[in-house]
Amino acid sequence: MLEEKLKEAIVAELKRQAANDPQSLSIEDSEDLVVKGKIDLDDLAMVIAGAVAGGP
Repeated sequence: MLEEKLKEAIVAELKRQAANDPQSLSIEDSEDLVVKGKIDLDDLAMVIAGAVAGGP
């Protein structure tokens, strides 16, 4: 259950970042997730921490 919540949170955050700056980051959502570009690790870490803590 926690693993699935983490995966969903990570994918959602990466898609959000890609939508905000499509020239810097692209996401290809197929059987596996393909990520190309620059990721804001601070934002990603906050989302992961929130998912682990049970936040929104």
